[in-house]
Amino acid sequence: MLDKPADAATHANQSEPAADLQSHLADLEARGLLVRIDRPIDKDTELHPLVRWQFLGGIAENKRRAFLFTNVTDRTGRRYDMPVAVGALAASPDIYAVGMGQPVASIGQAWMKAIANPIAPVEGASAPCHDVVVVGDDLRRPGCGLASLPVPVSTPGFDAAPYLTATLCITRDPTAASRTWACTGPPEGDRPAGGAHGGAPFRRRRRYYHWLKYRERRAPMPIAIVIGAAPVVVFASPQKLAIDLDELAVAGGSPAGQ
Repeated sequence: MLDKPADAATHANQSEPAADLQSHLADLEARGLLVRIDRPIDKDTELHPLVRWQFLGGIAENKRRAFLFTNVTDRTGRRYDMPVAVGALAASPDIYAVGMGQPVASIGQAWMKAIANPIAPVEGASAPCHDVVVVGDDLRRPGCGLASLPVPVSTPGFDAAPYLTATLCITRDPTAASRTWACTGPPEGDRPAGGAHGGAPFRRRRRYYHWLKYRERRAPMPIAIVIGAAPVVVFASPQKLAIDLDELAVAGGSPAGQ
């Protein structure tokens, strides 16, 4: 959900994998792997069902596409000022390969090399995601906070609330430098911050062990929820890694992170 980089269109014609989500979307569109929908689409009743047809309607895997909805509404008629991308990370092997900057056949080996040769991240002084900061009471006003995001209802008629389904929930071990990035889905709800589940079984995730350490210290566990990270960073999240290995370092060791 960051502003589109000035060189995104140029990047789409290059072979290197994208370093941010907007450039990745431009890459997919340039390769004919993204469908742009500009007419109004209700995020609560239409958006996910429209995309889901390509998985249920007998369409061949290599024909599946990412979707970018640029005119998003909800059931009350509210219009949102940001688009929604669905299926832009792994709707097909070809889409995943674009994000990795590797042929489909080479993806497995590329991850093995990245896990064996992680590159530690470098902390920056600023980031585009800090261009707009909302805090305090502004988070609690109606339609603000998480409610300002056009979060779709994934399964209309079954889900209790809109869910963020491609988020990174980040925690840090208080006794070490390692982080853990988990791709989980906190609900939107009406609060400034939604809940974050660890998935099933929760106790197998490193975030649970982080929480145990914070509980021993009687301290709250900080957690950051990231939406719209670079594809390779999201791809690193579900990797089965050693307990002390930072997913972000593994992403840095991948072809897309170098």
